[in-house]
Amino acid sequence: MTNNTNFNWAEDIDAAVTVCDKEGKVLYMNQRSRNTFSKDGSSMVGQNLMPCHSERSKAIIHDMIENNHSHCYTISKNGLRKLIFQTPWRKDGNVEGLVEISIVLPDEMPHYDRG
Repeated sequence: MTNNTNFNWAEDIDAAVTVCDKEGKVLYMNQRSRNTFSKDGSSMVGQNLMPCHSERSKAIIHDMIENNHSHCYTISKNGLRKLIFQTPWRKDGNVEGLVEISIVLPDEMPHYDRG
């Protein structure tokens, strides 16, 4: 999983993508993620993301890893609304870490009910 060529698709999408292992060690950040979490756009790859989180957030992260489920919510940050989707990534069916995808939401966004 540490081979960044596995993530070529993520580098040029309009979302921040961050991947960590089960201990919280950052394995990958695309450019949007690097720009979001670092003032100079530098990477946190190899660092642990846990010190950057509150106790509540750490508990959610541990729960997602231990119980193999996703977490989704919205935030407002720097005048932008964002959708945050966090989900386990798996290898051979076993949780190996988490992926976070952060998407800026437009002020007006259509909603469709599909049946």
